Amino acid sequence: MLLLAGSPAISITIKRSTRARRFSLRVSQATGQVSLSMPARARQAEAEAFARAQEGWIRAALARMPATVGVGLGAQIPLEGQVVTIVAGLGRSVRREGDLLIVPGDPARVAARVAAYLKVRARDRLVAASDRYAAQIGRRVAQVSLRDTRSRWGSCTSDGSLMYSWRLIMAPPRVLDYVAAHEVAHMLEMNHSPRFWAVVERLFPNWQVERAWLKREGGALQSIRFDTGEIEGD
Repeated sequence: MLLLAGSPAISITIKRSTRARRFSLRVSQATGQVSLSMPARARQAEAEAFARAQEGWIRAALARMPATVGVGLGAQIPLEGQVVTIVAGLGRSVRREGDLLIVPGDPARVAARVAAYLKVRARDRLVAASDRYAAQIGRRVAQVSLRDTRSRWGSCTSDGSLMYSWRLIMAPPRVLDYVAAHEVAHMLEMNHSPRFWAVVERLFPNWQVERAWLKREGGALQSIRFDTGEIEGD
């Protein structure tokens, strides 16, 4: 761990990696955590000198981080690409009515109830999209699981099990569909080779637009804080 003095002070986690060929810095969009990867044979002093030389870049990256949004009555969050306002209401279930997300019950439970509602919608949409794309390549999805991950929106295992971030339900529907197509394409190509991207293009033409949206706006989705234990590691 390296601490850069200043206002504010910045903690940097330093990690040795057998795959690293050079020093590289990363600022997590989800948490703002700064990490530095270094080659296994490099000296600690070299890593610390590199981090200090890049302090200006680090502070600029942290300054661009989206403001954290707390979920509660009156808060506004995206839902399938549209901004909705969370309001109190009668009834037993969370429901959407136009640009309102109505959450009955105890105000102290609003964040947890909204998170549960988003997860159900996310599962329905992601299962449907995954099955649709898998059918197009003659494969079947083994299972779909949801997590709240820091650095990836989805993953695929060799047995056809898919994992997604449930926060995708807050993105525009085409962005969610792109991620589903991307992960299903891994059923044929467990890599990011030209053959893999050819499968993605076949399943989801012009995928570059949605991929760019995630790179540009994904941090804002990660900045919305729920009372569910928050971000899981991956």
